[in-house]
Amino acid sequence: MKRPAIEIPEVLTSCMSQGVPEANADKREARVLLHACCAPCSSAIVEWMVNHGLQPHIYYYNPNIFPLEEYNIRKLESKRHAESLGLSWTDGDYNHDQWHRRVCLNQETTEHQMENEPERGRRCQQCFNMRLLAAARKAKELGITVFATTLASSRWKSIEQINRAGIDAQNQVPGTLFWAQNWRKGGLYERRNQLLKEFNFYNQQYCGCEYSRKKEE
Repeated sequence: MKRPAIEIPEVLTSCMSQGVPEANADKREARVLLHACCAPCSSAIVEWMVNHGLQPHIYYYNPNIFPLEEYNIRKLESKRHAESLGLSWTDGDYNHDQWHRRVCLNQETTEHQMENEPERGRRCQQCFNMRLLAAARKAKELGITVFATTLASSRWKSIEQINRAGIDAQNQVPGTLFWAQNWRKGGLYERRNQLLKEFNFYNQQYCGCEYSRKKEE
């Protein structure tokens, strides 16, 4: 039998009936904390989750984004999207200096050597590690078991790196489960592009950090 493009974790399917939560199911069990990198990448994933009876809680935590003006534009678009759908939304802390210290520092040599790493290199891995650990901790704080990330919808990112970061975060925060999913599948990437136009989203031209920005320039 062919596997579905989007596979729902068993902890969620156990309280759902044919994709719709059962009337007597514990609503908390159908909740998912969705770490959102931006509104465009969130849109099709959120739509899919809602249409399948899930209740995404949007967690916007992206200290990698530079400069601050760019961060605020993307944050407000994410909030606008969530509010338009009546979804809960949480803003994570923005501390780009802390992000730079944690991500661009070579943990083995304690020297700043990550600036010149290529996309999908060690810098990206450490960035994913930091952001998904924060997502797992936020899920735990909110009493949500399953967490996922819209990072896995980008064709420029390594699914393997993202899944590695998610599993590591899950292991560090007991009681959480990372939903390792390639969100480009199931027609969601094409749907993303449609929703981008429907919502008239701001569509950024680089991933977020100053190094990805320089690459695009």
